[in-house]
Amino acid sequence: MVEEPGAEQMPLLSLNSISLYIGRQTLFYDVGLHIQEKDRLCIVGRNASGKSTLLRLVAGQIEPDDGVRTCRSDLRISLLDQGANAGGSNLQVFDYVSEVLTDVEKDGHRTKALLAQLELEASRSINTLSGGEFRRVALARALVSEPELLLLDEPTNHLDVITIEWLESYLAGFTGAVVVVSHDRTFLNKVSRRVAWLNNGLLKFLDADFTNFESWSEQIEGAEIQVNRRRDKKILAEERWLHRGVTARRKRNQGRLRKLHALRAERRNTKVGAEKPLIEVGAAPGSGDLVIEAAHVTKQFNGKVLFRDMSTRIMRGDRVAIVGPNAVGKTSLLRVLIGDLLPDEGSVQMGTHLETIYFDQRRKSLDHNQTLWQTICPNGGDMVNVQGRLQHVTGYLRKFLFDDRQMKSPVTSLSGGEKNRLLLARLFSHSGNLLALDEPTNDLDVDTLDVLQEALSEFDGTILLVSHDRDFIDRVATSTIILEKSGTATEYVGGYSDSLLVKSPNTNTKVKKTRRKVSGTSSVRTSLGYKDQRELESLPKKINELSKTLTRLEEKLADSRYYTDDPAAFEKATRDLLEAQARLLEKETRWLQLEEKNEKLQTKRSN
Repeated sequence: MVEEPGAEQMPLLSLNSISLYIGRQTLFYDVGLHIQEKDRLCIVGRNASGKSTLLRLVAGQIEPDDGVRTCRSDLRISLLDQGANAGGSNLQVFDYVSEVLTDVEKDGHRTKALLAQLELEASRSINTLSGGEFRRVALARALVSEPELLLLDEPTNHLDVITIEWLESYLAGFTGAVVVVSHDRTFLNKVSRRVAWLNNGLLKFLDADFTNFESWSEQIEGAEIQVNRRRDKKILAEERWLHRGVTARRKRNQGRLRKLHALRAERRNTKVGAEKPLIEVGAAPGSGDLVIEAAHVTKQFNGKVLFRDMSTRIMRGDRVAIVGPNAVGKTSLLRVLIGDLLPDEGSVQMGTHLETIYFDQRRKSLDHNQTLWQTICPNGGDMVNVQGRLQHVTGYLRKFLFDDRQMKSPVTSLSGGEKNRLLLARLFSHSGNLLALDEPTNDLDVDTLDVLQEALSEFDGTILLVSHDRDFIDRVATSTIILEKSGTATEYVGGYSDSLLVKSPNTNTKVKKTRRKVSGTSSVRTSLGYKDQRELESLPKKINELSKTLTRLEEKLADSRYYTDDPAAFEKATRDLLEAQARLLEKETRWLQLEEKNEKLQTKRSN
């Protein structure tokens, strides 16, 4: 059993030898998990790895196929489900939040205090709330009972930065245990003390906070990769021997041949981690140096001023983030800046040769009745043009981690994270030099966020970004516009953390924006890029397939009757053999080049 270390104390709740299957798929296997009093555990893993399902198992909402869940009979557990919705409820906010309390607890003070802190109107009807407002109501409902075990599934989704920071402060003083599933790195860094990594159906534990996760997980994956590479090198050497001489010495070398078959079987049975998506942004011809100049722009909505007298100059290559509370006008500002919405006052001058790609956070541009195939190829056919290269729609969507079986499935069958990936896939199949991204990080796992960040860093155009993900902003933005409820908009150099430093009491709050030249990342690369890494991982399979082709052709040509019976086929097989030998040599050479490059980069990292 994969057992969590350090479980000698009496836990609040335990999962012992838990396994769960969905059809023929093993979601997780032989998992052990112990949650202690005042625990601060974060569960991380890729999309569809089973994190939310594991949280519902902990909550007792579903039963495992194997194993035992044990907990105190009177343990108070509260779950904030990422899929929570009003369900057509006509209740007022106060009644909806307080209905989880016992009659003894329903004095109203606790509920009113929470609603006030979350800036929620107690008398509002649930069915009139926006998505962000209902998320705050669901959070209040999860917290109001003051549980001993609080389970939070993607709590920062659809929350603004102010509410996220409030939640971080609340959890710092919370006396119960907390288990959280999230992709928000900054939130996890501040909340977690332990990490559970759900990877390939197994749960691995790190007895430290999330700041240590990346280096720890890289060590584990690196060790597994090295083991697999050593095995693949052995297979490659044995296959070369097989091609050159085993047929002439077949009886003497059966033992060595059996070992080769065993190595191949081991490779087939090795559970390889899920591939990372490969996001490429198609770049259009360059724009002019000046991309957008907004002068004294003001916008109102239903009599409310969203922002007033806002001015900015955005140059080619800038990455500008827009941050602020929900309903403050971030999306409206984004649309004004790209010319999709007219300002009430002021002017917006657009630069020359602009081609805009717009990512809509509400996914309105997705037709949920269409299939994935139709979404990428709306005019029919089976090819998509990406960066001037024609690609088959199936192969293109594989890069975004969609299974071939999903190609003809409707969009409505996808999860939130999958819809975001599909929207990114469709948008990035078009070329553009101005990216306008409205909350692109919602529902994406950490790995996909990393790949998206790298794609944006390599994009040679200009980026406007609305997001509540502080870590993502810090990694991408060259400047950040902070919108306030008062209607003011202030631009700061750098990411969100940089804006906090400028706004702190120890610094001058009125700092003039200074622009920095963008020339891509300045850090020295210490690992292969995603394209090279994917190519390195795929080459052993291609080499193995070519080796099989060579073996098959050699066996054909070894038959003395083959030429006599069909000379034309014999000549074609000879040409195919020479071509396969050349391709095998090419793939082996490329594999050795990438392997050598990777080893040099690994050495650079260790130094």
